[in-house]
Amino acid sequence: MSTATPSAVTSEWLFPPGSATRRVIGDPAALVGGISALFLQALHPRAMAGVEQHSSFPADFWPRLQRTAGYVTTLAFADLATAEKAIARVRAIHRRVHGVDPVTGLAYSADDPELLRWVHVSEVSSFAAAVRRLGLVDQDEEDRFLAEQVRAGELLGATDLPADRVAVEAYFAAVRPELVASPVARRAAARLLLAPLPWRLALLTPARPAWTVVAAVAVGLLPDWAKQLYGFPRLPGADAATTAGLATVRAALLTFRRATGRPEPPR
Repeated sequence: MSTATPSAVTSEWLFPPGSATRRVIGDPAALVGGISALFLQALHPRAMAGVEQHSSFPADFWPRLQRTAGYVTTLAFADLATAEKAIARVRAIHRRVHGVDPVTGLAYSADDPELLRWVHVSEVSSFAAAVRRLGLVDQDEEDRFLAEQVRAGELLGATDLPADRVAVEAYFAAVRPELVASPVARRAAARLLLAPLPWRLALLTPARPAWTVVAAVAVGLLPDWAKQLYGFPRLPGADAATTAGLATVRAALLTFRRATGRPEPPR
């Protein structure tokens, strides 16, 4: 396993133009995959304890999502120096996040390589699953994306990261006994399903129904075993509805990007 460090990477970019990372992260479908990753991540009690005990929901809900999205896009598209600064900031925050998980009674630390591995794998696999769902990448490109993302995870302190789909599935199978839809996880899922919105925005705009669609698609993208842990019902036609909903959300995000004059991410 590679043990790269920020100082050991000499390229101008962490992920250069033409990389699978830019193709996956640059697609709007990956944003919905990122929301799905949050549902998935909440199933690990010790990983979730740090979020529950060291952040403020719902007050910090949208700023936290923005910071996470900003971090991911910075690593994917910014120059190496900017990416290294972002990594250093996150690692500094992680050093302050530790405590005892009330679900398992075990100590946790945000810079624990095992917990970083969980967060990393659930995140990158969810990005890839969303983009693959619409046929925007093939299996070879998805594996290239996962292999490239090993570097990002290692720079943050994770170890023993899976580098292809087969290894990702093996990792999930191994970690599954530790996962549980605890009361903490269910509170997090409820926050995601019913994201806090200012009352004017909720009542006078389509923001609430729009978010409901995004959240429903994000749940639909979860692995079957994760849905079972949460107790989400398995409905006829659910897979087709998830795919159609994801395509609709992606089209809306692309339209918004063009209407606001936002440039396409450099790939």
